[in-house]
Amino acid sequence: MPTECNPERFDFSRVESRRLEADFAGGSVTSDAGALLLGLTDRVVGVVKRFSACFSDGRHPGMIEHHVETLVAQRVFGLALGYEDLNDHDELRHDPVMAALAGKMASHRSDCAPLAGKSTLNRLELSRTQATRYHKISHDPAQIEKVFVDIFLAAHGKKAPRQIILDLDATDDPLHGHQEGRFFHGYYDCYCYMPLYVFCGRHLLASKLRPSNIDGAAGSVEEMARIVGQIRQAWPYVQIVLRADSGFCREPLMLWCEQNRVDYLFGLARNDRLTKEIEVELAKAQEEAATSGKPARRFKDFGWTTLKSWAHPRRVIGKAEWTNGKSNPRFIVTSLKKNNYPAQYLYEKVYCARGEMENRLKECQADLFADRTSTATMVANQLRLWFASMAYVLLCALRRIGLPQTDFAQATCATLRLKLFKIGALVTVSVRRIRVAMTSAYPWKHEWALAYARLCSAA
Repeated sequence: MPTECNPERFDFSRVESRRLEADFAGGSVTSDAGALLLGLTDRVVGVVKRFSACFSDGRHPGMIEHHVETLVAQRVFGLALGYEDLNDHDELRHDPVMAALAGKMASHRSDCAPLAGKSTLNRLELSRTQATRYHKISHDPAQIEKVFVDIFLAAHGKKAPRQIILDLDATDDPLHGHQEGRFFHGYYDCYCYMPLYVFCGRHLLASKLRPSNIDGAAGSVEEMARIVGQIRQAWPYVQIVLRADSGFCREPLMLWCEQNRVDYLFGLARNDRLTKEIEVELAKAQEEAATSGKPARRFKDFGWTTLKSWAHPRRVIGKAEWTNGKSNPRFIVTSLKKNNYPAQYLYEKVYCARGEMENRLKECQADLFADRTSTATMVANQLRLWFASMAYVLLCALRRIGLPQTDFAQATCATLRLKLFKIGALVTVSVRRIRVAMTSAYPWKHEWALAYARLCSAA
């Protein structure tokens, strides 16, 4: 029969002349001490406060232990710190740094932890757009969508930019259950959702969950009308350019742009008619490549229209490229004028920069778990996507305000988490203060202290 033992000390082999031993008497210790920067960032931009204001709480005030703002803070900070599942919060609810970030160090009841566990947080994620008898917490989707743009506008202060470029893209969100709106997508070869994302540089302006049995550009006109309308209220004269791949080159979207003082720059799917337009340039590129032994490219700027779908001719730029012994023609369509945007510059410097958005999508889905849409309903999964998106917005604000001109200025969310937040510390709580004594061996003290100083100045 095995014996039950709980040794107070663990002895290991000697190291040089010293005895190596360990125990669990270190006191209250956290591995996320660096996340205090997240709390300071939230004080500057107000992500948690703005987001939680989009929820309504119909619970009896006298029986509430965990308020909505505390629950929202737990979920957003938890995702930023790498805790993707609600199950993680059954242990995190006792973490002193997480409690400090959420602003609640002690519970009102003696039999309850300071923060909420998985069951209470699950009720928040399953909240409806309208409160019911069994769902007392509800949320306003339109208000949540507005918050993303509000934070973007506030990031620029009182000075409006001369021009902004809004990047649109759709991506796959694989599903492994029988969620509402689940469809098989042939291109991605899996059951998935197909969320629509809108970015302006690193700023996230929209993350819209959609089923995958639709065109990639579905709903983009309505989404752009909402976002552009909100931006124009604050910045009436800003030049707005929409940029996307050929999946968004659709007549309704281009026509809407032309009718609403919005420029566009979209990829255009090649076909035989388009390729024939640049056959002279392709021949010259082939000749140049054969002579130099290197890839060659030429550009042609021309007016073009489809046989049926376009309402009128538009400016098209063709890239006639010869590389690896074969042709590689590419096309874009735009409303931008030739005088200000020559063909080669527009393609190479402006359109190709669209690829940077792929890195933002990877951050949202791989680093912040935006693809954890495993609940049964589209409403709940959309809310999960928004929680992950708010975590991204918070980390983006930290990068923008606290980390410019540092080694972490261009760091991904996962790198920020690993190198700035995952710091071991001893936490002591007294009547007068909470002291977080971080490890002396931490290698990025200077960057951490600099980010702290900048955030304090901005607060």
